[in-house]
Amino acid sequence: MAKLRSEDWFGRSDQSGFIHRSWMKRGVPDHEFDGRPVIGICNTWSELTPCNAHFREIAESVRIGVYEAGGFPVEFPVTSLGEPIMRPTTMLFRNLASMDVEESLRANPLDGVVLLTGCDKTTPALLMGAASVGLPTIVVPGGPMLNGKYRGTDIGSGTDVWKFTDEFRAGEMSREEYEQAESGMTRSAGHCMTMGTASTMASMAESLGMTLPGAAAIPAPDSRRKVLAHMSGRRIVEMAKEGLDLYKILTRDAFENAIKVNAAIGGSTNFIVHLLAIAGRVGIDLKLEDFDALGSRMPLLVNLMPSGQYLMEDSYYAGGVPAVIRELKDHLHWDALTVNGKKIGENNADAPCYNRDVIFPLDAPLIEEAGIAVLRGNLCPGGSIIKPSAASAELMKVRGRAVVFETIEDYHERVDDPDLDVDETCFMVLKNVGPVGYPGMAEVGNMGLPKKMLEKGVRDMVRISDGRMSGTAFGTVVLHVAPEAAVGGCLALVQEGDMIELDVQARRLHLDVSDAELERRRAAWNAPQAHDTRGYVSLYTSHVLQADQGVDFDFLVGKSGSVVKREAH
Repeated sequence: MAKLRSEDWFGRSDQSGFIHRSWMKRGVPDHEFDGRPVIGICNTWSELTPCNAHFREIAESVRIGVYEAGGFPVEFPVTSLGEPIMRPTTMLFRNLASMDVEESLRANPLDGVVLLTGCDKTTPALLMGAASVGLPTIVVPGGPMLNGKYRGTDIGSGTDVWKFTDEFRAGEMSREEYEQAESGMTRSAGHCMTMGTASTMASMAESLGMTLPGAAAIPAPDSRRKVLAHMSGRRIVEMAKEGLDLYKILTRDAFENAIKVNAAIGGSTNFIVHLLAIAGRVGIDLKLEDFDALGSRMPLLVNLMPSGQYLMEDSYYAGGVPAVIRELKDHLHWDALTVNGKKIGENNADAPCYNRDVIFPLDAPLIEEAGIAVLRGNLCPGGSIIKPSAASAELMKVRGRAVVFETIEDYHERVDDPDLDVDETCFMVLKNVGPVGYPGMAEVGNMGLPKKMLEKGVRDMVRISDGRMSGTAFGTVVLHVAPEAAVGGCLALVQEGDMIELDVQARRLHLDVSDAELERRRAAWNAPQAHDTRGYVSLYTSHVLQADQGVDFDFLVGKSGSVVKREAH
């Protein structure tokens, strides 16, 4: 076993060694400092992050596993991001949380780390931070909730919120029914049980090789979730002894595998900005085009909301991510290394599928081509994206008149105005909800349709914005338009009544306005006033990258390493 990093703290006989050991010896016996691996348990527990509120129990299972394998576990908190609670959006704070993780890992005597992840941004934030440092790392997702229930049927978090809200606004659902559904949706510990961003991120971590096999889909209340945590605690000690660091796992092949698996599971559009950011931290040259080239024509195999019918609990019983990986054998890099020291092919070659109505075979998929498509055109020279599996087939090639909302406040004020000049053929355009504009690039891109359209029976229209949408959402929604409106992207120049062309097959999003007219409008355009001139928001808006670059900070791209050269005392 190579020299452990923690020996620079605890293996010294000088004053610094005395201080480091003495202050840790509060009920800790001497032998814990005998050179065994020190393992950090990076916990995102918080009562303000309801999806991660069971993580104290998960952490304890990890702790037992670490002790059992001869390691010394030390639990520490980092910024926790509660998707259902935080305003204006957790995405504003993803980079902040990643900085918290990065600096905590580097500054402390850790030889390996277990990342406790769950709610949407906790997974990418912790992986981004860990990727910057490069210690042996293993991810333990918190797991999805049990299926929601309403009047004898399964309902999915997020996905059915949008459906019920449209029905309620259209007068097809009473307030009492709406509240009953609300009470039946969240039935247990865990994150969203649809294939929303949380489940997508857990699946991403597994397909990257950063979890033990089968980790993504186990429901949070299932006893096997604690077993997974226990075994992850054992394994991280072995990884520290072996020197199996994060960079040996997060290779180009791993990222390509993740893109293909994400397409097959019908994963969230948010996957793109998060994977780009993680790749940027480890120095992998991942581009927006890679998602289209590698994933857009992959088949949809997993029949889960919002693209399908079932929920994560059903996915687990059907075989989970391992069953999907096995189906994709001929499309994946089978030799990619994973945290258990085995290749992804070894882990999943014999993975069973128990329900073909939930996980379809490759030769008879749910949808033939279902991956996220990357669009280009004068409206989005930096790119934009759409998720065809969750969109309406009849809207994949259309031309429509723009109905423009300059801000989210403008949208809320006008969308239900009976005098709003809109019909089902129009394109709803929302500006200034991108990384700088919101700030934080909020999940508001799946705008609710105008009430007059809902009352007419319309349930989908083309919607375009520089924002994001929840992974649980659905519809013909063009997202992540780059550059965004707030920094002068072409989206800022769109005016009421302009004609826009969408052609998903041709990967085209075009504003039918002449270059000369666009230049005239650009000359008259004024940037919106800054949201804040102090604190974190000011830092964020000054340094955040655009959607096609992962929305990370420009000064955080790349590795920082784990070496700490200077003494504390």
